Amino acid sequence: MTLHTRKRGSDVLNDPSLNKGTAFTAEERDRLHLRGLLPPRVFSIEEQAQRVLEKFHGKSSDIEKYIYLTGLQDRNETLFYRVVLDNLALMMPILYTPTVGQACLEYGNIFRRPHGIFITRHDRGHIASVLRHWHSDDVRVIVVTDGERILGLGDLGAHGMGIPVGKLTLYSACAGIHPQQTLPITLDVGTENGNFLNDPNYIGLPERRLRGADYDALVAEFFQAVREVFPRAVIQLEDFGNQNAFRLLHHYRKEYCTFDDDIQGTAAVTLAGLFSALRITGGKLTDQTFLFLGAGEAGIGIGDLIVAALVAAGMDEAAARRRCWFFDSKGLVVHSRTDLVEHKRPYAHEAAFTADFQQAVELLKPNAIIGVSGQPRTFTQPIVAAMAAIHERPMIFALSNPTSKSECTAEQAYEWTDGRAVFASGSPFPTVTRGGSVFVPGQANNAYVFPGIGLGHLPGAVAHPRNLARYCHRRGRLCV
Repeated sequence: MTLHTRKRGSDVLNDPSLNKGTAFTAEERDRLHLRGLLPPRVFSIEEQAQRVLEKFHGKSSDIEKYIYLTGLQDRNETLFYRVVLDNLALMMPILYTPTVGQACLEYGNIFRRPHGIFITRHDRGHIASVLRHWHSDDVRVIVVTDGERILGLGDLGAHGMGIPVGKLTLYSACAGIHPQQTLPITLDVGTENGNFLNDPNYIGLPERRLRGADYDALVAEFFQAVREVFPRAVIQLEDFGNQNAFRLLHHYRKEYCTFDDDIQGTAAVTLAGLFSALRITGGKLTDQTFLFLGAGEAGIGIGDLIVAALVAAGMDEAAARRRCWFFDSKGLVVHSRTDLVEHKRPYAHEAAFTADFQQAVELLKPNAIIGVSGQPRTFTQPIVAAMAAIHERPMIFALSNPTSKSECTAEQAYEWTDGRAVFASGSPFPTVTRGGSVFVPGQANNAYVFPGIGLGHLPGAVAHPRNLARYCHRRGRLCV
């Protein structure tokens, strides 16, 4: 790699996008006025990466590994992305789910260096100016959250910044999008999390959440400011609460280049997982019945995309909707209920109400149960066994993140179905050995989708592998 920069000396070493540490060659050290500022021995990036891995494996917990990797990212993006690219399967569970969930819970304690932009109600009227403080003026992908529904962990307020940061790391690692063209943003509109409101280490505004017209005005100005400052950027909405996620997507999707990953990304990866499962179980999508545990953003998003796929296969829309059943915190979503919010009503079918999920399984005999509830251990042994009694190869999709929120484990799904389950989870589970057979759990995670969406938005020249080659020193190497 040849560096072309006007920065010299310590300015280069203090810029993580330029710093290569001890990998600077003798010629680069002379040209950039680095001689004497680094130890004299030049190490190859392969040698640096090996040292990083040794230290990584020496950490005692996943959160310590997360802190170590983010510290490396703060110092030396070149080396960070080289290590991540060469060890993607090892690094993804640390930089993304499930460890990023723990990182968000502890964000105030582990905060070292800002990685994005925080926007608050106090910035009203000046959001465009705040965005211009960012170090790059060619941002192409923005991930923004208001922290109200972080994974299955709930309202984490400003601590939710860990999610946009982690997702944009995967945009670079998995799609080759230049890190300087990505921007994590948190709309810090307060929190209803009492633990954080009383925590002296909470990094956000210790205020109750902004609601109503004031909230909407802040979001509207944010979208307008992005269009003004970063007109070529795609905006990914991330981990907004149900009451805002659907209406913001519907309001802005036709006016701005935006998508909601929890609604649309989750839907895309789950539908892909169902098509893959059908290659194992046999049959067509049009022959299947689906029962969702959870009727929020993820569940309704998946249902809507399944309906679209069924309609594309020739089914009437009303009949397609009847293939998707939902079970929320109160029970089965049926037509007789009077407490349903707008996004659930299209899936309120004629049936007897039940507040027992196992009873719903036995009544509807679904081919697949899809967990998007954020409630752990809700796919109990009687429920999974009931699925196994109905179908030879039941589809068990326990999608809630992080791992601690999964509706059941891979081992439980295989054990309770005598190894017949077709299983997928949101966060990774280890392989399961049972009866001499090794089962490799499937993973239906949005990480298989959203990097490609961002990449598809960019012109081909921008997404060329050379953009990432400067970070990993291997021209043309992309995650596949």
